[in-house]
Amino acid sequence: MKTGVALLYNRSLKGPLLLLAILLVLPIIIPSPYVHGMMVLVGLYTIVGTGLSMLMGYAGQISLGHAAFYGIGAYVSAICTVKLGWPALAGILVGILVAIVIAYIIGVPALKLTEHYLGLATLGFGVIIFIFFKQFKSLTGGLDGFSGIPVLNLFGMEFITDMDYYYLVWPLAFCGILFARNIIQSRVGRALRSIHGSEVASNAIGVNSQTYKLQVFMMSAAYAAVAGSLYAHYITFISPQLFEATASINFLIMVIIGGVANIWGPLVGAMAFVFLSEGLKEVIPMVISNAGGEFEIVFFGILLVALLIYMPEGLLPSLQKVAGRWFSTKKVKPIAAAPVVTASEEQTETTVRMAGGEK
Repeated sequence: MKTGVALLYNRSLKGPLLLLAILLVLPIIIPSPYVHGMMVLVGLYTIVGTGLSMLMGYAGQISLGHAAFYGIGAYVSAICTVKLGWPALAGILVGILVAIVIAYIIGVPALKLTEHYLGLATLGFGVIIFIFFKQFKSLTGGLDGFSGIPVLNLFGMEFITDMDYYYLVWPLAFCGILFARNIIQSRVGRALRSIHGSEVASNAIGVNSQTYKLQVFMMSAAYAAVAGSLYAHYITFISPQLFEATASINFLIMVIIGGVANIWGPLVGAMAFVFLSEGLKEVIPMVISNAGGEFEIVFFGILLVALLIYMPEGLLPSLQKVAGRWFSTKKVKPIAAAPVVTASEEQTETTVRMAGGEK
């Protein structure tokens, strides 16, 4: 079985290529628009989660405000395309740029904080952005929402159906994961892990921890903005409630469920979160009539506590360990049993040797 370090720096493409093949044929095997729509959401949340995993799982920095960057990408792209009449691609790029700039402005002072102080600071930032979305009605539409966002039209290709967005979102999510994987396997990734281990020690060996933390924070904001921009054009309607603190907590739950320090973990976590949420919407009303959405929150709260107790590394690393043990057990050859020598055989052999004979 490979060690954790060997798995971390494993550059094999067998797994990613197998995943890519599955993603390509999945809409053909399951031709359901409902499933395609769910998978589009999984892809978008995977993009956000991948950036969050780099920030939290590898650099060890807590963020409870990533829904703000998700919303910034969505609103900026929507405003550029609807109010300014820009092409959708230009709106998306501007949305990413604005998110990166705001992440830099927020990150310079906030990333000097550590642990729960940093978490509270990012939570406060998310609340401020939510209030901005709600109060600036002339720009964002306020609580009435922002409607009329056009579907994406990139290079003359119009994305209308769920399957169209499926084949747009998942290649981006796949490339985002591979990009993050290369970062983690590089010198930058080793610096981030050293910061996660001990910021004081990493500074002592010459790692500029503040710069690396700021860079990975800006990168995770860009991931969230990409997903937010695509979400706005996919849904064609956005409102501030979609980007409040609950959304940030949901992103956090997805990453923790899948495995916060595993670059493929957000994909598993997003898939589990989306399909469990949809399943609960069907099952809970059968058990409890007039049930509201709060039961979903209770369920995911219990699930989160159980995972942190029994699978603290997340679902994917735990499954990898179980699979590794199972395969290693399969590969071990049984040890041949030693021949049993009975007392009479041993006595006969001794007698022959004393007589100078050969057996």
